[in-house]
Amino acid sequence: MASGPPALARRLGTGDAVMIGLGSMIGAGIFVALGPAAHAAGSGLLIGLAVAAVVAYCNAMSSARLAAVYPTSGGTYVYGRMRLGDFWGYLAGWGFVVGKTASCAAMAMTVGSYVWPSQAHAIAATAVVALSAVNYAGVQKSARLTRLIVAVVLLVLAAVVVAVLASDGVAVARLDVAGVAVGGVLQAAGLLFFAFAGYARIATLGEEVRDPARTIPRAIPLALGITLAVYAIVAVTVLAVLGPQRLTDAVAPLSDAVRAAGADWLVPVVRAGAVVAALGSLLALLLGVSRTTLAMARDHHLPHVLAAVHPRFQVPHRAELLIGLVVTIVAATADVRGAIGFSSFGVLIYYAIANASAFTLRTDEGRPARPIPVVGFLGCVVLAFALPLISVISGAAVVGVGVAAYGLRRVDRAPRRRRS
Repeated sequence: MASGPPALARRLGTGDAVMIGLGSMIGAGIFVALGPAAHAAGSGLLIGLAVAAVVAYCNAMSSARLAAVYPTSGGTYVYGRMRLGDFWGYLAGWGFVVGKTASCAAMAMTVGSYVWPSQAHAIAATAVVALSAVNYAGVQKSARLTRLIVAVVLLVLAAVVVAVLASDGVAVARLDVAGVAVGGVLQAAGLLFFAFAGYARIATLGEEVRDPARTIPRAIPLALGITLAVYAIVAVTVLAVLGPQRLTDAVAPLSDAVRAAGADWLVPVVRAGAVVAALGSLLALLLGVSRTTLAMARDHHLPHVLAAVHPRFQVPHRAELLIGLVVTIVAATADVRGAIGFSSFGVLIYYAIANASAFTLRTDEGRPARPIPVVGFLGCVVLAFALPLISVISGAAVVGVGVAAYGLRRVDRAPRRRRS
């Protein structure tokens, strides 16, 4: 009897899944996205944060219900294929892989910028190689390392909040959102969504968690809720001490915040925390992209050779090696801020398809309340096209390339089907 593709080992519990989600979300937003969001909306970034959280919640609920029904690697790539058709699943997978490749590069460049600014690209490439090796050695080791990283980052963020709020530099007037433009708020929400997208890592690990029908629906909203609370506290604190203009101009907002609070001694700790946070995000992002690549390769949407699972480590080792190589090259040339908008566009397309897929679930399949996928879908589309124009153009162009590749593949395979 012919056997199916080799399965991944189910080793992760709820705590591990939550930590992988936290490792993806905490760090990306706190240390990268606050500045661009302030540039788009000023103090209105706080409203943008709330909008992004609502959309992320809808996406999380849709993803959790779908992941419980389809507990396999691939996330919305699988859900779209099963619920909407082959093309929509492919489009979701394509958007995720290209968008998250940009995210990986952004996180690697964050590491390089904080560790050794004059050699940022070399440090970024080294970080990608090192963490690819960790992922190659097995997902359980990655989950353990992520747990440590999240603990360190949360301690650093707590120190920043306490130091700033204990100072005389905080002014509530800096939080005034009167007069902010709706377009700016939506753009800020789209940029901040970049930081919330980590719960996708949990869904793409559906084949590696124990009791996925129970674990995934619990882990996704739990990770999202913890992240939202952390984001809100830190964003309010930093904005209250720097104000919207200084936050816009800040290269390292949290470092500038503790300086403004007169706690210069904390700056090295913040720099170290930024590096650890970016490494945690990069670790989990590499994990998620390789799993989606695995699922697409199994279905021949990507070269089937990438579907191999290592006999000892039980990880998709060829997919991990390829993703690690691509991200290393991109990290050697990437711009941190420029990657955020591009990444957000691709991931918002991914989640729009997730919400459309969840809308088709039946009641006996755990369908979410009807407004959840509707609000999630509309929110994703609006935020995607509210991003900076260059992000929309570049994102749409890359999506177009993916659509063209899919069409060419279908044309190429049609004669083969007729001959057979």
